[in-house]
Amino acid sequence: MSIELTIPSVGESITEVQIAEWLKNEGDAVKKDENVAVIDSEKSTFELPAPEDGRLKILRQAGETVKIGAVVGSIETNGEPAKADSGAKKKKEPEAPAPQKKAAAKPAEEKPKAEAKAEKPASAPASTPKSPDAAGREQETVPMTMLRKTAAKRLVEAKQQMAMLTTFNEVDMSTVQSLRAANKENFEKKYQVKLGFMSFFVKAAIDALKQFPQINAEIRDTDIVYHNFFDIGVAIASERGLVVPVLRNAERLSFADIERAIGDFANRSKEGKLKPTELEGGTFTITNGGVFGSLFSTPIINPPQTGILGMHSIQERPVAVNGQVVIRPMMYVALTYDHRIVDGREAVMFLRRLKEAIENPAQMLIEI
Repeated sequence: MSIELTIPSVGESITEVQIAEWLKNEGDAVKKDENVAVIDSEKSTFELPAPEDGRLKILRQAGETVKIGAVVGSIETNGEPAKADSGAKKKKEPEAPAPQKKAAAKPAEEKPKAEAKAEKPASAPASTPKSPDAAGREQETVPMTMLRKTAAKRLVEAKQQMAMLTTFNEVDMSTVQSLRAANKENFEKKYQVKLGFMSFFVKAAIDALKQFPQINAEIRDTDIVYHNFFDIGVAIASERGLVVPVLRNAERLSFADIERAIGDFANRSKEGKLKPTELEGGTFTITNGGVFGSLFSTPIINPPQTGILGMHSIQERPVAVNGQVVIRPMMYVALTYDHRIVDGREAVMFLRRLKEAIENPAQMLIEI
């Protein structure tokens, strides 16, 4: 019996996906619910499980783009090898009627096996062979994943359709570092998650967005839509491209809730298990280039949002405090905003408010 492997629906707006990789080879035995392929969509990466025990037959190769609902393979549940091996059997048939040539038949029988083995690595991602350029230097062409193609398209559209400007400030991280050092052990013991910097910045961003709602809004045709909720996107780098899962109603989340959610997003992005619905929407985005060592950058807005906050590396620098030069752990922060509905005054004051909240976290608690 043959059971079809079909591409499931992964979101209303997604009509096609790309086979990123086959995790099993043609003819391999697989178990029920064992993942056999990695599939890329415009918004996320997910894995395709086997519906039953059996042997895998591959119909569409890695790198191919297919429609939702398309049959990309099958599981042969009778335990027989996949049908691709039938070609090898057919090649042997002409030699079977000659019993006097049994000794010569062995090499003929082994040849199809070798050919089948050579065809086995079906899981390799599609790419063109390495080839020299005009100067004889080696180069290799690899197709972009759907996730990266979609991100590239959206970033270009954002640059073309928005009047983007970026403003900067710097934040003294001394207080937050002291709070983390004093509470990290008890926090982790109680909530089973580490206290990071991102939860402070999510809280501080929400505090500032409440003061400047234009930065938590979007343009729809000729209208401005102000969101009275705070769905904060958190940019996460994955092997297949940048993803931005969303913390829904982040204003209702505790520090522990935020840290748990971000950790879960990061883990599932590595495994390709983020759901498309978790990547949709969002009213504001935070990206942290500091984890990779970035000191200064101008992030690009994730449309249709009107603002994105960029965090950067913490570095000890000399600063003037009360007329004295002291060494403090400092972070540059950047706000890129859509100048069509956000004026420079609001953008600058947003960063000032965020700076104050990070440098004096108690301010957020008493909402002054």
